[in-house]
Amino acid sequence: MAAYSAAVKEEMEESIRVEPGVLALYAVSIKGQPNHLRFFEMYADQAAYEAHRESPHFRKYVETTKNMITSRKLFETDNFQLSAKR
Repeated sequence: MAAYSAAVKEEMEESIRVEPGVLALYAVSIKGQPNHLRFFEMYADQAAYEAHRESPHFRKYVETTKNMITSRKLFETDNFQLSAKR
């Protein structure tokens, strides 16, 4: 878990720092199940999402963690209500 956490942290911090289309990246674990993670990601548009998936730091994350992840499921969403402090 420590190696996975380091890879996630590196990838998320780089994405936020260098990709203007990455608006937010959040990672949380399910209470009582620290190895069960959920990610919430927000992009400016579809092109920003696709650019993120092709970025060197994301590709590095995928390669580094490919043997650490036992299950992955993507839920694409539509905006319903988004609220944030500025």
